[in-house]
Amino acid sequence: MLLSFAVIVIIDLVSKLIYFLKKQIMLFFIGYGLVSGGISTYLRMQHIKNIIFDYGNVIFLLDFEKLKTGWNSIAISRPDAFFSHGVQDPIFDAFDKGHVTAHEFRQFIRDRSGNPQLKDEEIDAAWNSLLLGVDKDTHEVLASLNKKYRTFLLSNINPIHYEYIMNYLKDEFGFEDNDHLFEKTYYSHLIGIRKPDIAIFEKVLNENGLKAEETLFIDDIAANLEPAKALGIQTFLMKAPDTIQDFIKREGFLS
Repeated sequence: MLLSFAVIVIIDLVSKLIYFLKKQIMLFFIGYGLVSGGISTYLRMQHIKNIIFDYGNVIFLLDFEKLKTGWNSIAISRPDAFFSHGVQDPIFDAFDKGHVTAHEFRQFIRDRSGNPQLKDEEIDAAWNSLLLGVDKDTHEVLASLNKKYRTFLLSNINPIHYEYIMNYLKDEFGFEDNDHLFEKTYYSHLIGIRKPDIAIFEKVLNENGLKAEETLFIDDIAANLEPAKALGIQTFLMKAPDTIQDFIKREGFLS
């Protein structure tokens, strides 16, 4: 009996020692910049006090194949080169920054399709076909995080998508907007800056008194992470099939 107990104690001590050594080795690699990305995520997250979320494909799911079908339905040629994940015509940058109105955007689409008779509703339906919705429990996770961390939303978006999403949130969840889930929301078309412009990250940090090293930024486009990294912000690239719920649970943010 005593021997069995002693064996259990020894096994437990050995397990703790192995865990300690693994942690020290990982910290050594991190300190010398030898580990990056997901491998060292858990250890890096221990000092996070602020979280900045991208919206599309981090919180609100997108489907670029459906968008391709949408563009085809209104005779937009080469839809992948026109707008796809990380690739887009300059009109979309201007639209995201609020430099182009919804009316001007729709007129551009009519010109691009060669169909001046296209209705606003047809254009909006094609453009909004990208938007799927928010997974079950995502809002509950965000609400819980907002109680423990300072959380922010930072989205490249445009007036047509913004209107559609606000209506979706109200119809599906009874929300007027996203404001109750975050300390502050930043929508590119309302502030005149979009990712990956470094100024948008400086704005979020400076306006809210955030320390870069205590801040995590989550996005689904690698290019958007680079300016955040340059400022010393911790980053995480969200890739399907990973989800925000799985990431938060995996990294122990709510434990």
